[in-house]
Amino acid sequence: MSAYRYKALNADGRVVRGVLEADSERQLRIQLRGQNLRPIEVITTGTGFSAGSQGGSRFTLFKPGLSTGELALLTRQIATLVASALPLDECLQAAAEQTRKAKVKAILLQVRSKVAEGYTLANGMAQFPQAFGDMYRAMVHAGEQAGQLAPVLEQLADYTENRQHTAQKLQMALIYPFVLVAVAIAVVAALMVFVVPELVGIFAHTKKALPPLTVALIATSNFLREWGGYLLLGSILFVIVARRALKDPARQLPWHRLVLRIPGLGGILVGMDTARFASTLSILMASGVPLLDALRIAESVMVNRHLRRAAHEVASRVQEGTSLNKALAQGDIFPPMMVHMVASGEASGELESMLGRSAANQERELEMTLGTAMGLFEPLMVVVMGGLVLLIVLAILLPIFDLNTMVR
Repeated sequence: MSAYRYKALNADGRVVRGVLEADSERQLRIQLRGQNLRPIEVITTGTGFSAGSQGGSRFTLFKPGLSTGELALLTRQIATLVASALPLDECLQAAAEQTRKAKVKAILLQVRSKVAEGYTLANGMAQFPQAFGDMYRAMVHAGEQAGQLAPVLEQLADYTENRQHTAQKLQMALIYPFVLVAVAIAVVAALMVFVVPELVGIFAHTKKALPPLTVALIATSNFLREWGGYLLLGSILFVIVARRALKDPARQLPWHRLVLRIPGLGGILVGMDTARFASTLSILMASGVPLLDALRIAESVMVNRHLRRAAHEVASRVQEGTSLNKALAQGDIFPPMMVHMVASGEASGELESMLGRSAANQERELEMTLGTAMGLFEPLMVVVMGGLVLLIVLAILLPIFDLNTMVR
């Protein structure tokens, strides 16, 4: 039995969309007609092909994925249901009925179909790597092998909820500075394009030389009026081209290496990625995943490719027989505190807990650093904006003072 996304017309001629399970497309169409619905389009959620109303097929770009919030809520629901000793397929069915989002429901029903056919939950989730990442599937697999699926899902739910909470805090911290920068740019651009030309026009007929500040202001205003649109369009095109170019891993590596050298920003990025690495490694090892496999998976959650390469080298050294703390120290990227805590964890046999503490410490330090940076950035932007407005006002007032002197 597979899950299908459908589009149909009801008795009033309105389009109805939804997700249903059926053994075949034909059976699904029979179900829809039994509900007084006329099917227009039927899509098998587990494939890349769509069957239209004429029975043909066409390629679709449907690649289901889940946001961090959706994954956290879904994991918590499944963990609660599994802990209540319900059969796994019934847990997935109940979670699918609970959600109102067609995308999430389609994924759950497709995974349930695989589980009902005898596959493990991890194998069913492997159909949707965009929704369930390597770390997620590895933990589910380890939980199933150990017979501890419910506790592992609880750990996954806590992990994804913490990720969501951290991402939300970061977004909220960045909203005000970005809005402030956008408003500052818009105000200065509006002054230069619309206000300044009207005010400086009164000096055009005078034969007296204008102050250098006023001349520079007029030149800048004329440039923005004539070329501002092209400059904006060029900036947008540059961003689009740069983003597409940086999708190539060969170009990403030197760019990511360069970004890490930016004072201030590099330290924040290293802290974010190494904290994510330590947290992922901790939860994988606590779930029973072997160290080498856990290192390979934790490597993939790092965003910066230069740091990811360093983590890959750590895994290679560990495979050769080097202890984890020595392998991390040789990388010369991971924070010294993390290396010392890993060494302590290896010596005491509590590596998982030490990795978790290291990740928590790094996240707290990162949160404090971001808070301080945002606290300094906001008044700095106010000062910069005030300085720009002051320059514009002075450039306008200086010729007026000269005219008053000439009249006297």
